[in-house]
Parts: sequence; structure tokens; C-alpha cells
Amino acid sequence: MSDRRDLLVAGGGPTGLATALYAARAGLDVTIWEPRAGSIEKACGEGLMPAALAALLDLGVDPLGHDLTGIRYIAGGSEAQASFAAGSGRGVRRTTLHDALRSAVEAAGVPVEQRAVKDIRQDDRQVLVDGVPFGHLIAADGLHSGIRRSLGLDRQARGPVRFGLRTHFEMAPWSSFVEVHWSPRCEAYITPVADDVVGVAVLTSERGPYADHLAQFPQIAERVATVTHDKISGAGPLRQRSTARVAGRVLLVGDASGYIDALTGEGIALGMAHAKAAVEAVAAGRSQDYERTWRIASWRYQALTAGLLRATRVGVVRRTIVPAARRAPWLFDAAVNALAGSPS
Repeated sequence: MSDRRDLLVAGGGPTGLATALYAARAGLDVTIWEPRAGSIEKACGEGLMPAALAALLDLGVDPLGHDLTGIRYIAGGSEAQASFAAGSGRGVRRTTLHDALRSAVEAAGVPVEQRAVKDIRQDDRQVLVDGVPFGHLIAADGLHSGIRRSLGLDRQARGPVRFGLRTHFEMAPWSSFVEVHWSPRCEAYITPVADDVVGVAVLTSERGPYADHLAQFPQIAERVATVTHDKISGAGPLRQRSTARVAGRVLLVGDASGYIDALTGEGIALGMAHAKAAVEAVAAGRSQDYERTWRIASWRYQALTAGLLRATRVGVVRRTIVPAARRAPWLFDAAVNALAGSPS
């Protein structure tokens, strides 16, 4: 009798935990390895688009947060906004989301072991991870995936290097919209995550203290000047690429499979779409099919995010993006709701 389990998920962040829940639902014998203990923090915008929230609710995960009703772009004295047509999203602190998913995983009876993946060997029947046999390995170990690198799947990322910085201010939200503020050199994201907490994240290609970046947005800086905030977290470089998403019995999901930028806020929705597609491929015994379904799930994020990044590198385009959205509200509305909908 073999002691081989069907699936190992490497990484216990939101995408890894969602992968395990999909696997348990599919009847697979699944285990999670995650070297970090407790709630896993990450610098991100913390806004769940309606598609991400719907996917979480479908898994029985209902994290506490603050309803989001749309997206608002702001630059100087100009602004444009669009409401979500397919229901609300939700602003949720990263640690709150992690705790809700971890509770669901525990309720599903999925073992979580505090250990890292060090050695991967595979043949056409199984994959040995540190000598332990599994049918498949799904890597959900994040932006700087060690598994992606160890399998030779890293691909050099081109273009400006971008970083994210984020903190939380102890104040009541002033809007149910995610606000994206544009300056000549960076963007600031305002996301209500509770009735008394607002997250403020900055995306930039320039090094420097958080306060210096925030100073590029006088309207925000003045509003939060006397408000208490927690520690400042950072993430990056954001852009990561992979040559393939499948290597034999190993599949890459979420940020580990490649990432462009947080500009469009699709990270969690995309990670969950990858998780579901990868588990379906494993359950069907056709891991190679995941390469195609990954591309289907990712195409819109890649096209919209890469296109917007390229356009906004040009100063004149960056200065006119909000006025253009105001002049063509139907187009802005369509773009926002394309992002809010299902990644597939």
C-alpha cells in the first residue's frame, strides 16, 4: 500500500490555501507546506474585486471587511469613477483574508505543515519533495518563487522595476470606492478595509521612504497627516515572468506563475482562477492541460495591465488618463467592469 498523497501545495498564502480547498472539494488527498507561522502579511492593495469575492464565497469563505462599490481615478482636480455592475467587492486586510482561508482549510481537514520545499525530483509516476512522495506538486510560493527558480522556469523581466508600499490608517473610510490617485511618477491606492481602517498603498518605480512618495499626493497626505498608522510593508520587484507554468508533475499558480503589476488589482481573483484550473487538471490526470487554461485565465489581466503600464510610462499619456476617462465614461466603466468580472 503506497503512502503517496495526491497533492502537495507549497505555500500557505491566499492562493495556496484556496488551491487546497479546491483540491479537498475535488476529493484529492492534499497537504500544505508553508515555512512561515501565523498570519502571512503582504504589502498589497487589499481590495477584492467582485469576481474574487464571489469565488471566495463559493468556497464558503466570507472574510470581514468593508464593501467596495467601484473604482475612482483622481488626478489633481479631475476625477472619474465607475460602479461595479456585478455586485460589490470587499476591502479586506490581508491578515484577515489569510485567517478566514486558514480556518476553512482546517475545517476541511487539510494538514498544514510548517516546512519549506528544498528538493524536488520527479518521474512519470510521482514527484518526490524532500523524499516524500506525492502525485503532483502545485507551487503557490509567491512572487519570488523558489520552486520556479529551482525548476529553471524563471524568465528575465524587462521594463521598469516597480515596488509596492502600504500602511493602514486608523480612520473611518470616506468612500466605498477604491480610489486610485495619479501623480507624475507613481500611483496611490486608497482601500477601506474596515469601518475604522483605511489602507493606503503606493506603487512606484522610484526608491525612497513611504512619506516621500505620499507627499506627491497632497490631498491624501493632508487627510492622514495626524492619523495613527501601523508599520509600512513593502513588496517587489513586482514584475516576475516564467517560461512555462507546468514542468512534468509540478504546476505554478498565482504570483509564482508570473506577475506583471498590481495596477489593476486582479491579484487574488487571478490566483483563485489559477488554483481552480490547476486542481481541475490534476484531478483529471492531465497536468499538461493547465498551461492552456492558465493562459485563458490570465489573458485579460496580462493584456490590460501590460497595456496600461506601457501607456502610462509616457508622461503626456499619464497626465491625460483621468481627463480621458471623464470624457469617455462608458469606456472607463467597461474597463472597470472587465477587471471586476471573472478572469476567465
